[in-house]
Amino acid sequence: MKQPDDEADGSPIVGTLRVRRRFEVYGLVQGVGFRPFVYVTAAELSLAGSVANTTAGVVAEVEGSAAAVAAFGRRLRSSPPPLAVVERIHESAASTRGGTGFTIDSSSPGFSQSRTLASPDIATCEDCLSELRDPTDRRHRHPFITCTNCGPRFTIITDLPYDRATTTMAGFDMCHDCRNEYDDPANRRFHAQPIACPGCGPQLELIRRDTRAATRGEEALRAARVLLAEGRIVAVKGLGGYHLACDARNSEAVAELRRRKRRGGKPFAVMVADIGVARRMVSMTEQDEHLLTGIRRPIVILPRGGPSGDVGVADVVAPQSPSLGLMLPYTPLHVLLFGLDGDEPGPDALVMTSGNLSGEPIVTDDGDALEKLSPYVDAWLLHDRRIHVACDDSVTRMGNAAELPIRRSRGYAPLPIALPFEVNATLAVGADLKNTCALAKGRYAWVSQHIGDMDDLSTIDALTRTVGHLELLTGVRPETVVADLHPGYRSSRWAHRHAGGRPVRTVQHHHAHIASVMGEHGLGAGERVIGFAFDGTGYGTDGAVWGGEVLIAGYGSFSRAAHLGYVPLAGGDTSIVRPYRMALAHLYAAGVPWDEALPPVRACPAGERNVLAHQFDTGFGCAPTSSMGRLFDAVASLAGVRQHADYEAEAAIELESLALSAPAPVASAPRYAFDIKDLGSDTPVIADPGPVISAVASEVLAGEPVSLVALRFHTAVSDLIVDLAERCQERTGLERVALGGGVFQNALLLDTAQHALTNRGFTVLRPRLLPPNDGGIALGQILVGASAQPQTQQGDRTCV
Repeated sequence: MKQPDDEADGSPIVGTLRVRRRFEVYGLVQGVGFRPFVYVTAAELSLAGSVANTTAGVVAEVEGSAAAVAAFGRRLRSSPPPLAVVERIHESAASTRGGTGFTIDSSSPGFSQSRTLASPDIATCEDCLSELRDPTDRRHRHPFITCTNCGPRFTIITDLPYDRATTTMAGFDMCHDCRNEYDDPANRRFHAQPIACPGCGPQLELIRRDTRAATRGEEALRAARVLLAEGRIVAVKGLGGYHLACDARNSEAVAELRRRKRRGGKPFAVMVADIGVARRMVSMTEQDEHLLTGIRRPIVILPRGGPSGDVGVADVVAPQSPSLGLMLPYTPLHVLLFGLDGDEPGPDALVMTSGNLSGEPIVTDDGDALEKLSPYVDAWLLHDRRIHVACDDSVTRMGNAAELPIRRSRGYAPLPIALPFEVNATLAVGADLKNTCALAKGRYAWVSQHIGDMDDLSTIDALTRTVGHLELLTGVRPETVVADLHPGYRSSRWAHRHAGGRPVRTVQHHHAHIASVMGEHGLGAGERVIGFAFDGTGYGTDGAVWGGEVLIAGYGSFSRAAHLGYVPLAGGDTSIVRPYRMALAHLYAAGVPWDEALPPVRACPAGERNVLAHQFDTGFGCAPTSSMGRLFDAVASLAGVRQHADYEAEAAIELESLALSAPAPVASAPRYAFDIKDLGSDTPVIADPGPVISAVASEVLAGEPVSLVALRFHTAVSDLIVDLAERCQERTGLERVALGGGVFQNALLLDTAQHALTNRGFTVLRPRLLPPNDGGIALGQILVGASAQPQTQQGDRTCV
């Protein structure tokens, strides 16, 4: 008999022995065309049986010749649909029943302890785009065109199993033609749950703020394009929330949006009509293009200026930044906003920034959008398909030929991350900045979409909703809750309020950063690394503000091997938004006079200077900090780059940009160096930044170009990493180095340090699946919380 997979002519496989087998398929197998794939495969092999969604995945029973059934099993494993992720298949024998037909059965409802994986939202596929542009197709210009290979998933799922009734499409009854496509195994929309057409799907509506007049359908779309071309601001309802959109080439429009939103100098993201427009605006590698055009369609940070040197957008889109955050359209509505052939010409580049009040989550509800976004916009382009889950755009960049996530959200969440060992059902609530939460059980963790900063009640409420939705999708009912060690974090307080009698474990912030990177790379339970945790703020075990840490870390414990020397942090967050205060603190600690010619001294009012001097002398109102992020702020201020910050890490981002623009250093060029104080194996090494601060101040006063100062500082930090890694290796014998924390969003520093460490024989572990910032910290909390032994008991709090 021929082997089933050798059948070249597609003829049925015939055998004498009839068998029936059950295949339980687990993974990302709903919303990706898996049941249609099973149906077509069974039909090709002349198999009887059925397939259905369950809360755990997909179950198929097939009956026919033994050879055909075996071929079916092989195809499940080797040739699933392109968007499917098959984690495992459980195969078992079943009793034969006879028959010749194959059916797609109704889904099995009800709760299961094991849940399937929910699919992320997926950018519109090329087949749907071709139909969108085809005047003869019945979905020509349909803003909600989709199929089994693309479209909304995560943001419309209200429950599992994934069927139309458990999505926000439930209220749209399919017309006769759509129902025929849905039921036709040969059709690309066979069992595509968001299926719709202009006659039976969601409808567009445009509402003007000045008149509250409403237009619908094609007229709404045309009116939105006209408003954008006129320089107006339009709130556009997307997959996971509203965007605020305006013409990115119109300086007045962008400046007005910036004024209305009180955006300061923070760059806006830009959506461009197609990859050709992107190529004219930015410099791209092949990997950059792959990120931009892939099914996830994140915002990609790219250097401004294409081959022609024309950045193509208004300077106020990203003031003082050599980079642009670009994305391509990922919904048919976005494509239509830019226009098809024959449409009136309009903008080919749109600012697309999250529609929200400062500090609040992205707006998803239409009523909230009409109320809360009213001060910002001239009109709303909305539709009547409900968004069930808020989900911001993802942000990423490339570094050393590897993706470096900055914000993991749409297109990525809620795909799970494999764990290096089994854990009990656990909830981790993350940190207070760039918050994400995570659920884990067994060998998987589900890290949520980006939630935001925990400084507003609405964001805390969003955390509550996100945890509930993750529990629903995963079926995980956490037995333990893990939070940051910081007693003042709102996320930690949330954990204790919602513990419900479950133990709450707390994890030191920088330990979690390193554990997250270790977990991404699959390191086992007993392994250790030399971990560099560089960020802005984290609560240390000695009560100080940590942030420039070198840890010898496993999952269960860590020791502090080295850290930046402490300097006084006066006024907490005030010094974060006024980098000149950190510069004065570092000058004070280094014993460098506050020369009036230095930029931070000039920037600080005399009265404030006197108060700071008193605080530094007495320690009143000061906390010691070892933060590397604050050191970047201080150097940026000293170099005259920035004295006031409108958003987190603004000064450091501009310092990196200047360093990238500096000419290549010559071998004889001076180098900055930290003073290393190594007092023995029982005491952490202290890296005193004083000599670096002194050198920066001297060169600034001497008129050295700021770009060279910036580059020399980055080189000094990279040299420090190598020096401390080698000292730790001498003490421990470890050769693996993990780099984590928000400072390593700096691609120049990350790439330089990785290259230097690799040249010295170290194996470097860097973030690749989760952001190095606090958006990735929940994974580390889970792994530490599952491994560490309790040290002290304080009521229901277990301190790790």
